[in-house]
Amino acid sequence: MNSVKNVVPLTSQVGGHAGVMATEDGSLIIKPCLPRERDFYQLIASDDPRVRHLQPHVPNFYGTLKLEGKVDEQGNFLNTLEMTDSSLPSPNAGDTSPPEDQRDKSLVLENVSNSFLKPNVLDIKLGTKLYEDSASPEKIERMIRTARQTTSLETGVRMTGFQVYDYSTSSPAITPKSYGKSIKPADLPEAVARFFPISPLSYSVDNGSSSRESRGQGLPAQLLTPILSGILENVRNIRDAIAQTEMRMIAGSILIVYEADWEKAHEGLQALEDSKTTSIQTIDSKVSEGDEDVDLGPEAMDESGTDDEDGDEDEEDEEEEELILPFAVRLIDFAHVTLVPGEGADESVLRGLDTSISLLEGRLKEVENDLRPKA
Repeated sequence: MNSVKNVVPLTSQVGGHAGVMATEDGSLIIKPCLPRERDFYQLIASDDPRVRHLQPHVPNFYGTLKLEGKVDEQGNFLNTLEMTDSSLPSPNAGDTSPPEDQRDKSLVLENVSNSFLKPNVLDIKLGTKLYEDSASPEKIERMIRTARQTTSLETGVRMTGFQVYDYSTSSPAITPKSYGKSIKPADLPEAVARFFPISPLSYSVDNGSSSRESRGQGLPAQLLTPILSGILENVRNIRDAIAQTEMRMIAGSILIVYEADWEKAHEGLQALEDSKTTSIQTIDSKVSEGDEDVDLGPEAMDESGTDDEDGDEDEEDEEEEELILPFAVRLIDFAHVTLVPGEGADESVLRGLDTSISLLEGRLKEVENDLRPKA
């Protein structure tokens, strides 16, 4: 990919700084970045062993872009924008001053929400520590005060913002950053429940033609339960990856997206279930045929849960059959990341992930209880 056509403002952004753009087809985002964030994405792309555990959990990185071109009255870039080659970063992925032609570059990343028809999106800011040690005394004092006044210091999380699709208005209901800054730690379970609302209606394949306006916000419990379970598993995996990475991450986030369209959510869950069934049948078949080389461990499966033995035979077929899940979780925002070999994992971020896991576990229990027959 050497160029990107017209870009438009990203409509699904709920956190972070303004100025993030998307390609017209929605597949890519163009994010202004500091040199350190660019270097960190390049480091991950280079398969550096120091950050290898993070690879499956960050947005796909396609290079950098220099935003040059005419702009219309709405702020949309009109000209074709040239991609630039990404050189590998210096080993410390630190704060070295970039060359003049590197200062205005933006990241080109996958748009995680693009595969969703009606994406519900949540940005959770991680960490009890909101400042770098190199910051000015004034900024350190300000960030400590911010952490104390919000949920960050006690829990390691802050709800930066989220959107939940509302069938009654045919548009997402947006909860702004001010909400996450105003609530107390005791309010976090309610905040998570607002992002994962339960529809009072039940779902069946036959009721797809029922009045959509009556659905309001939320998925039926029978759809939300497996989606929440999948999201929870992904967050646990991210926690494991962070625990194995010696770095410090200030103002990083986890981005959670799930499908609010009932029919598409059902289709995605069915495809996921079918893929699990197929892989189990494949292993059973090999065992019954006496294949002594069958690997029954987790390494025998690729990320979609399918046997990877013939993965190189027909890449085109694989792309056509790629499993599109009704949920996604990514670790994002690496503008203030520093590698710290020999100093262990970031306990500040791990605290936030532990809180996130606990909140998701609590909400999952509530949704599961909703499935039980009422007395």
